[in-house]
Amino acid sequence: MKDRPGGYSMTAGSCSTFRRAAFASLITGGLTLGHSTAVAHADITPITLGNGIISTVGGCLFPDLPAIIWCTQQEVLTQHAPLMLDLNPVGTAIVVLGAGLYDDGTIRPVLRERLDAALTLAQRYPSSQIITSGGVPRSGITEARAMSTWLIANDIAPWRITEENASRSTVENARNTAAILAERGAQGVVIVSSPNHVERALIDFRKAISGRFPVSGVVSAG
Repeated sequence: MKDRPGGYSMTAGSCSTFRRAAFASLITGGLTLGHSTAVAHADITPITLGNGIISTVGGCLFPDLPAIIWCTQQEVLTQHAPLMLDLNPVGTAIVVLGAGLYDDGTIRPVLRERLDAALTLAQRYPSSQIITSGGVPRSGITEARAMSTWLIANDIAPWRITEENASRSTVENARNTAAILAERGAQGVVIVSSPNHVERALIDFRKAISGRFPVSGVVSAG
């Protein structure tokens, strides 16, 4: 419990509840106050609005695995940009998850599709930081390094990118990246991965982050 000025105190659970309610209010308030298609970068649709609410007040911020699994299963996987990137681009990190490289260290098609999706977000939200997550080196090149090199070659500034080079699984992606996000005081994260991988990644990341901030996902084309 943390004491606040004036004798007010808030438990960790109360803080989490407040964050969920505040973020959901921001989502609906942002739409009501003028997120027109002329100024908004995010794809505002019933799906993205529903996902935004589910990821905050729907149970995904509870540090409870059954609640996280249930909540995540209610979301609709989509290629559209989550609303949190419009609401807080500076505080929201884009995390692109690695996939196995070829033996010579070059990128497989499945990873190229993830990178294409991440590049679209990175271009639309130039103030958002990017984390490339994945170890398992091939010819001395980790997945994170291969992704970083590709993004830089596609005109993303190197200072925006952090490499997480140690992970060997999705669970390790989540744990290692969560440590980086905590150190930086992140307020949200968008996970980019393949359609058959995003749901599992969201569960692992939400568990690793323990409800400290919202986690959303974007699926690649393949």
